[in-house]
Parts: sequence; structure tokens; C-alpha cells
Amino acid sequence: MAREGYEKPSPIQAETIPPLLEGRDLLGIAQTGTGKTAAFALPILSRLLADRRPAAPGSVRVLVLAPTRELAAQIAESFRVYGQFMRPSPTVGVIVGGVSHRPQVEMLARGIDVLVATPGRLLDHLATRRSALAGTEVLVLDEADHMLDLGFIIPIRRIVAMLPKTRQTLLFSATMPREIAGLANDLLRDPVRVSVAPAATTVEKVDQRVVFVDGAAKRDILVELMQDAAVTRAIVFTRTKHGADRVTQHLEKAGVGAQAIHGNKSQNQRARALDGFRRGQTRVLVATDIAARGIDVDDVSHVVNFELPDVAEAYVHRIGRTARAGASGQAISLCDNEERGLLRQIEKLTRQTLPFTDRRSPTATRSPARSGGPGSGQSVEGAKRRDGGPRSAFPSRPSNRGENGAQRPARNNRFRGG
Repeated sequence: MAREGYEKPSPIQAETIPPLLEGRDLLGIAQTGTGKTAAFALPILSRLLADRRPAAPGSVRVLVLAPTRELAAQIAESFRVYGQFMRPSPTVGVIVGGVSHRPQVEMLARGIDVLVATPGRLLDHLATRRSALAGTEVLVLDEADHMLDLGFIIPIRRIVAMLPKTRQTLLFSATMPREIAGLANDLLRDPVRVSVAPAATTVEKVDQRVVFVDGAAKRDILVELMQDAAVTRAIVFTRTKHGADRVTQHLEKAGVGAQAIHGNKSQNQRARALDGFRRGQTRVLVATDIAARGIDVDDVSHVVNFELPDVAEAYVHRIGRTARAGASGQAISLCDNEERGLLRQIEKLTRQTLPFTDRRSPTATRSPARSGGPGSGQSVEGAKRRDGGPRSAFPSRPSNRGENGAQRPARNNRFRGG
């Protein structure tokens, strides 16, 4: 913890770590960016430190299930970082699709202390009977609601059926739909319940704005935004994989360095794109919702919803990519006329009315943007932000750079893991 600069726990860590050290089951409701990876990784490593026996061949001592390849890789890296001074060092591995089977088979055959896996690929390996979960001591389900969205509920139940009944089980979810509540009731024994934020609330330090646009103008307005010097590191979200590729190509043609990350990319391509973004080699990452909860990168100054998500809950997870670890950030949503219904769903879910700027064509005949918004025939020049501020498509944000342009060091005054 000293090496990582951690000084005090975040709320989810302060409430979670003590009962986990006691061996209790836990149901954690926490939005992304609250530090829940460290909340479960640290007590698990403490457990392994107290019992240093190596994993038997073909066995897994701790199993963490995650919805996406990116999230699985990041959780595994957190375990490696937090456990780097343990002797012997815990063995940590990742089982995901999109990569060769053989190294994974060989890793499982040796036995592993901490395995982080996506459910589908793990089931493929378990079907070969080269590895077994009969000796697993701890099960963690991270981002359980997202796994449900991706159709993993049946694979999860098949995996759980292979686990011993005498185990410690941890279930984390950003929201608590009925299906997740039922899963928690089936898997957890007398669990401690920890909730650090109401379901479907958005990160307090995210400055959220809507820009009403004509659909055909979205790409040009996005380029305009990305040319703002205040946008130091941005994630742009689209609904589809092909849409992500088209937006990336448009940004590249405009001289804005961008890479896409989505399900059609190979695991190596996705890893390279994410690593380049994390290192600052790429300023803009264009992603689909499947990657929204798997991108854990510090100092993301802006999140842009190029297209509003079809499911309102996804908005919460998208904008949670900024304002992480106590920092601030901006989330800007480009909304055309066809997306106004999606915007209403987001505002209803998050219980807030988002301030807006109108960048639609003044000559277009249109219905009001929303109740109380600029009506048909009103000029763009007459449109005002709902919060009463000056008309600006992209409200400014204090830069994280000093007067000489150098990046300020991140303030790391609490646990940040996950």
C-alpha cells in the first residue's frame, strides 16, 4: 500500500474489508470507480498470506468472475500489484476468450492461487476436466449486473454448481435488478450488505452536459470538442462496433489520435489500444458499452456519449470512466431528435435534469428539446444553458496541467483499486 501511495480507504473499502477478513459473505452495491477491486483483493491476499500452501495441480484457490476481457485483465493486475511483496508471491492468472487455449491449459494444470475469468471461456476449460473447482475457497462475482446483461446468468450458475458449498462468496454490482437479488439470495449465506451509493446514481464530481445536435452534424461537433486543449484524455462511446470504427476513422482524418476498442477486435488489439490510452500515446479511445466497465484509467478528463445508450443504466457506467479516485471530470452527451426519449429515461433514472446547449440548425422545424427547452423556431443564438450560464457547447473544465503545460502529479490520498 505504501508503494502505491494509498493512505486511507475509500468508503466501500472501509465497510467491506473488516467483514471479509472475518470470512463473511458479502453483497456490495457500489458504482464503478469507488475502489471495490482493492476492497476484495486486499482481504483475499491477507487470507492467502495466512495460509501459504500452494494451490494443488489443477486447482484454483480463489475464483473471480468478470464480464469482460478488459476488466478481467485489470483485476488480475491489481492482485499482482497488491501482492508483489508477498513471499511466496501468489500465482495470478486470467482466462478469457480471444487468445490461445494452450497457455491457459498449462496454467490451470499447474494450479493457481487467484484465477480471474470470464464465464464462457472458463466453462470451456472446465468441460475438458483438466481443472476442477472442488477446492476453491473464495468466489467473487464482480459487475454482476453487467454479466446478467451479457447473458451469463446460466454459465454462472453452472460454474457455481461445481464449487464447494463451504466457501466465502462476494457479489458486487452497481445496480440491483430483481435477477441479481435472486442470484444473491441463492449464493450468499447470511451476507453483510454494503451500499456506498444509491442504485443508478452518477458520480458526484462528474460535470454532466447535453448538447442537442442534428444527427448529421455529430461527427463534426465531436471533432470540435476533441480539439479543445482541456480534453487531455477522452473516451467516446458509441452503440455499435461499426459505429466505433467510423467515428475513429473520422477523428483520425481530422488529425485527432484515436483508437477503437470493441468486441470485434482481438484480445491483443484491445490490450494494445487500452495500453496506449493508459500510457497517453492515444488521446481518444472510442468504445462500445461492452467495454464501459472494463476501462479503469486514471485522469480521463472527458467522457463523450456520441450516441446515447439504449439502456439508461449504461449511462451511469459510461460516465463512471471519468472522475475516478476522487478526481473531477466532464461527461458530454450529443443528443439528436431521435434520442430525446433515451435522454428522458436517463434523467428519470438518475433523478436529475441535465443542463443543455442547443447546437441544432436554427432553420430546422422541430419540437421542443424537452419540456421547458427551446421551442420550434427559436434561434440557436437565443438558446441558453439550463443552468443559466453563458451559451457554450463544451463548458470548460480546470486543466490538470500547470502553467508550463506539464501534467500535474495525481493526488493519491486514498485507495484507488478498481
